[in-house]
Amino acid sequence: MYSLQLLLRASHAALLLVLCLQLGINKAQEDNQQLIKMDLKLPQTTRANEEVSATLQVGTELKKCMVIKTYLVSNPPVDGPLNYKYSTCLCKEHPRTFLWDFQVNSTVIIAAVVDVVREFEICPDNLAVTPIKANRFSVFKMLPVA
Repeated sequence: MYSLQLLLRASHAALLLVLCLQLGINKAQEDNQQLIKMDLKLPQTTRANEEVSATLQVGTELKKCMVIKTYLVSNPPVDGPLNYKYSTCLCKEHPRTFLWDFQVNSTVIIAAVVDVVREFEICPDNLAVTPIKANRFSVFKMLPVA
């Protein structure tokens, strides 16, 4: 009988522990929002001196808006429209799409970079947040030239 009482007492403690862990897990899931979501689209392959289109879709899961500056970087460097930078306001309900058209002569690695910056008069009512930890995000893709 005594062992049964210990078992019942342990089960209450275990239930309380499971309840506390579940509450902690639920809170952790709420705080695990993606600051920046990026999707860079390039063709599978291209030919030398053929015009190529790069499309970058940027989104966020944050409730507040933020000011972003986005651009492409290549290795080896490519001159022209690839160097254009865009600044805009990014909000959860308004993801952004950026387009670049350029030509390459050899295989390149393209990096799409998004910087979260502190600039005024870009977001409505100047209600933009700036992350504390990270403010630069990037994604890499290779563009082979046949």
